[in-house]
Amino acid sequence: MTDAVLEVRDLAKSFDGVHALRGVSFHVAHGERVALIGPNGAGKTTCFNIINGQLAPDRGAVLLSGRRIEGWPPRRIAAAGVGRTFQVAATFASMTVRENVAVALLARAGRDTALVGSLRDAGDEADALLARLSLSSLSSAHCAGLAYGDSKRVELALALARAPRLLLMDEPTAGAGAQAREAVMRIVAEAARDGAAVLFTEHDMDVVFAHADRVVVLDEGAIIATGPPAQIRTDPRVQAAYLGAPA
Repeated sequence: MTDAVLEVRDLAKSFDGVHALRGVSFHVAHGERVALIGPNGAGKTTCFNIINGQLAPDRGAVLLSGRRIEGWPPRRIAAAGVGRTFQVAATFASMTVRENVAVALLARAGRDTALVGSLRDAGDEADALLARLSLSSLSSAHCAGLAYGDSKRVELALALARAPRLLLMDEPTAGAGAQAREAVMRIVAEAARDGAAVLFTEHDMDVVFAHADRVVVLDEGAIIATGPPAQIRTDPRVQAAYLGAPA
């Protein structure tokens, strides 16, 4: 598939005999935003963890721009151009917001092993990214003291700082108010317009149906539907497994 940044082929994973993923296959193209949805326990996080290198699959392949990456360690996958945000925001709690972003920028440049005196070098670019995410007012705040929604936005800034060709986002708008949700998804849309492939999970169906180009639905470890949001919204299998019947 020539335009696919991410290809997932026949992924399978079991834990103590319980099938978390059962033959899952899908792709995400350049500039495309794909939502991976389903009920709790459907296999979404397991799928993300395999793509990102936290887990190895029992079967199947993960390809990044045509190159197999399953089994690579997360650091190598990140260096290959994959950015990720998590359900629980992952930041350096003892550092300020600005320092966190500066570290991510230095890592992209391969300078994260020599930080002393280098954080200032990334200052202007860090400030620009913080402004883009409406985080300038929190620049000097330590991440340990941030509200959950703010921590999620900082984590998105860290992922974007590495200019990823594939952006994986686990619940990107969790804990955010309506205005903050729209701001986050606007930034995600900008990243897609710049060419990044975006794969995200989200429980807020308003966010999914407003911002996904395509939706992949998992239930009990298997894909039960895939297609544009309008099609998924009315799919009887999806309604039965996850959305419920329309009012």
